[in-house]
Amino acid sequence: MKEDPSAPPSTDPAAKRPRDAKATREAILRSAVEAFTRFGYDGVGVREIAKSAGVTAMLVNRYFGSKEELFAEAVEESFAPRTVVTDDPRTLSRDVARVLVDRTAPEADHLDPFLLMLLSAPNRRSAEIMREGIERHVERHLAGLLTGTGARERAGLALSLIAGVWLMRKVIGDTALLQAEGDDLARRLEAVFELLFRDPEREEDAGVQDA
Repeated sequence: MKEDPSAPPSTDPAAKRPRDAKATREAILRSAVEAFTRFGYDGVGVREIAKSAGVTAMLVNRYFGSKEELFAEAVEESFAPRTVVTDDPRTLSRDVARVLVDRTAPEADHLDPFLLMLLSAPNRRSAEIMREGIERHVERHLAGLLTGTGARERAGLALSLIAGVWLMRKVIGDTALLQAEGDDLARRLEAVFELLFRDPEREEDAGVQDA
């Protein structure tokens, strides 16, 4: 039976069911992470993110305040999980090398934090937000697993190596790195990480004893 257009508005609570705020916020954030990862900070606007999430731009601003604040939340969502740097200092070099090789393989997921970083770096403000997120969630965590002097500097060098391999193998598609056998590449990377993660004070002490 057709609804009478002259009838008063329905008083059924289901007809005015409130939006699930948590689900809406999560949908917007998922859309933002995907958009910023694919197009970078300057390559996408709030309207496109809102459309992908099935909401209005006004609602995005209501939940997140601004595009910059939404980007900061997307950075948190992307860099807080342990994607490459693991938690066990005893197997750190091996674990990081293995994960890096797996995640830069041609068939690996393209929606990763590195692409968000790479594509958003040209914007000065988004670069600042990413630097803060990387230092807070990744660099400090890695430095906390290392012993000896210069832990933060060694952690920064290791992250630079990770970013370089990611760029050359996953984005540039360097032929030698793509054709390298995975286990062999992981062993070579493990040796380099071992040098960075090793306590330099112990190396000096060992050198004195040998002399």
